[in-house]
Amino acid sequence: MFKKKKILCLIPARGGSKGIKLKNLKKINNLSLVEITINQAKKIKYLDKIIINSDHKKIIKTSKKLGADVIQREKKYSGDKVSDYQIILSSIKKLKTNYDYVVYLQPTSPFRKNYQLIEALKLLIKKNYNSIWSVTKIDKKYHPFKVLNSKKGFLNLFCEKGKNIVARQQLEDAFIRNGIFYIFNVKALKKYKTIYLPKTSFYETNHFFINIDDHNDLRTARKNYKKILS
Repeated sequence: MFKKKKILCLIPARGGSKGIKLKNLKKINNLSLVEITINQAKKIKYLDKIIINSDHKKIIKTSKKLGADVIQREKKYSGDKVSDYQIILSSIKKLKTNYDYVVYLQPTSPFRKNYQLIEALKLLIKKNYNSIWSVTKIDKKYHPFKVLNSKKGFLNLFCEKGKNIVARQQLEDAFIRNGIFYIFNVKALKKYKTIYLPKTSFYETNHFFINIDDHNDLRTARKNYKKILS
């Protein structure tokens, strides 16, 4: 709890994955991605409850051993095309306690520094934002206005506004969400029925991050984990 606001931590960890089988149980530095994320969450004193949303027996068993509560994910929410919003809302509906904010931590983005999450949480509550996301600034060499696509074998600007850009100085800062953390106002989620809420702020992180989707990502994460977070 912070400023009398009840705060839920929700960790999504389904068993299925096309890139890596049982990805959320793969280990880095002798701990599975689920274990790493639960351990990180347990060190944040402002979290009133830590819940794992999963459909896999082994993930559920591991989570319970670490003292986290578990929500059994329904089959209809276990596919590849289920949105984060659906997971969050379906989880909240199953809880008897009402929460003001939900901290959403994906195990596949384990390079997390808790002080950053805490700073973001305090900022969100102080400023009364609807949500705050961790982001990384894009190098202007890869700015969206410079991105191309191809149609019928020919290149086109992905965004027509790119035609007006002749110098790097014309480009505004752009960011990508890095998956390290999301924090949402629960009432706003229910009202707007999406994670793309008005009054969404950002917290820029500058350290190395990776979203683990395949074996190459996993190898990179293992190589960098101690160096970044130890």
